[in-house]
Amino acid sequence: MPKASRKAHKIPVKDYEFKENMTVNELVAQMQAAWGFTAGKLAEGVNIMEKMIDDKNCVKFLSFTADIIATGSRGIIKELVKRNLVDVIITTCGTLDHDIARCSRDYYKGSFIMNDSKLHQEGVNRLGNILVPNDSYGTVIEKKVINMLEQLYNEGKKEFSTIELNREIGLRVCDETSILYWAAKNNIPVIVPGPTDGSVGYQLWFFSQDHKDFCLNILKDQEYLNNLIFDAKKTGALIIGGGISKHHTIWWNQFKDGLDYVIYITTANEWDGSLSGARPREAVSWGKINEKAKRIMIEGDATMVLPIMASALIDRLNKDKK
Repeated sequence: MPKASRKAHKIPVKDYEFKENMTVNELVAQMQAAWGFTAGKLAEGVNIMEKMIDDKNCVKFLSFTADIIATGSRGIIKELVKRNLVDVIITTCGTLDHDIARCSRDYYKGSFIMNDSKLHQEGVNRLGNILVPNDSYGTVIEKKVINMLEQLYNEGKKEFSTIELNREIGLRVCDETSILYWAAKNNIPVIVPGPTDGSVGYQLWFFSQDHKDFCLNILKDQEYLNNLIFDAKKTGALIIGGGISKHHTIWWNQFKDGLDYVIYITTANEWDGSLSGARPREAVSWGKINEKAKRIMIEGDATMVLPIMASALIDRLNKDKK
C-alpha cells in the first residue's frame, strides 16, 4: 500500500449521538467526527472563524451578496455586526436596498414556481422564493433616500465615499433590526464597490440631476482599503456568495501576501471559470490567499449554513468569556 494511503486510514468516521437539550455547537462539534461530505467542512469553517476572531492581530472582513438580506439571514449578518465580530463589510448595493426597506415594510414568503406575469400585474417582485411588493421596495427606498440626501445637502455635505454615505444611512434609520444601524453604531465601515447597481444607487443618480455638485467618490473607499491592508499584520474573511463583493475582498488582500483565514460559502461551480465558483486554491495562485492560510470552501445555501455556523460560533465565544 502506498505511504499516503496508509496515513489516510487513521481517523474513523463516527456516528452522530443525540441527547436531550443538545446545543447547535455540540451538533457542529460532532460534524467534525461524523464527516459526511460537506458536514466536516461546515465544522471546520466554524473552527476557522473562531481562530480568526480570537486572533487580535487579524482584520476581519465580511463579504456577502444582497440576496440573503431579503431573507431572515439578514438577522444573522446583523448579529455578527452587532457583536463586533467583524471589522469591515464589503457588499453590494442591494444590501442597502433590502436593509432600508425592511426597516419599515415586510417581505413575504413565496415559491420558486409562481406565475411571474401575474405577479408583475399585481405589483409584486419575486426574488427566488421571496416576494417583494412594490410598496415594500422602490417607493419606500426613494422616499427615505431622497429625504436623507436633501438633509445632508442642506448641511453642506455634497461628496461621499460609500463608507461615509452608508454610515449616514445607518445613523438615520434608527432601527435595531438594521445591519447599517449596527455598523454605524460600532464604527464598522460598509463598502459598496458597485454603488449604482440597485435602487439606492438609482436614487443617488436621480438626486444628482438637480444637484450637479453632488458626488459619490468611490476612490476614497479604495484609499481606506489601501491604508487598512498595508497596516494589517493579518487578515481574514468570511465570504458569502461571489460577485463583486467577493472579488473586491480578495483583490485588496493580495497586497499583503494574501488572506490568512478564509471561509467561502457558495453554491456556484468552478468549471465555468467564474469568480463566484472559484475555490480558495485558485486565489492562492494569485496571491489573494496566503499559501499557509487556514481556508475552507463550504458548498451550500448560505441561508441554511449561516444560522448553524453563527449559532455554534456565538455559543463558543460566550463560553470562552465565562
